[in-house]
Amino acid sequence: MSINNIFQFLVPKDRKFFPLFEQATQNLVLIAEKLHEAVNTSKDEKDKREEFLIEIERLESIIEGIAHQTNLELSRNFLTPFDREDIHALMSAIDNVADYMYAAANKMRLYQVDKITKSIRKLTEINLEACQLIQVAVADLKDMKNLNGIADNCKRIYKLESKADNVFDRAVADIFENETDALNVIKYKEVLAALETATDKCKGVANVLESIAVKHS
Repeated sequence: MSINNIFQFLVPKDRKFFPLFEQATQNLVLIAEKLHEAVNTSKDEKDKREEFLIEIERLESIIEGIAHQTNLELSRNFLTPFDREDIHALMSAIDNVADYMYAAANKMRLYQVDKITKSIRKLTEINLEACQLIQVAVADLKDMKNLNGIADNCKRIYKLESKADNVFDRAVADIFENETDALNVIKYKEVLAALETATDKCKGVANVLESIAVKHS
């Protein structure tokens, strides 16, 4: 048991880091929800889709601010609920997921991707589910009493990441086979790649969560 773990028994309940994790994961799920809503708007709802995509930018900025605040708290507080490097790694991993979902939304705006494919919708659905699992697993870190639950949710995230890989591969193959406009090939491939990478980053969060759970098992 590390010195940091021993000190956990001697200090008051954490009031710094878990609220920041809670805020980060809440906003992460909101980004995933807005992105999924955006790609499920109809062609006649361009203004509504634009509102969703702009909101994603705002939410991503909030998570960046939370990540920055977490680093400040690490510099100010000697005692932490679990290892300092794990706190930094977890918040950075959550921030990475937000970055790539925002990247996908931003590319849709910049490239004026009007026709939303089934693959894009599926990937946003996968990312939403993965972010919801992240929120639940991170909440379970608070008392470390549901380590099996954390492990189970991480396994589900890994399966979703594998599923996203398959969706991405099939989508890219379909684009190369059926799309004749080279610019459209580039547009859709970049959007799909950003969404697929977001799921990869969800797996990165799961890796950190599993590492923390193992240390406290």
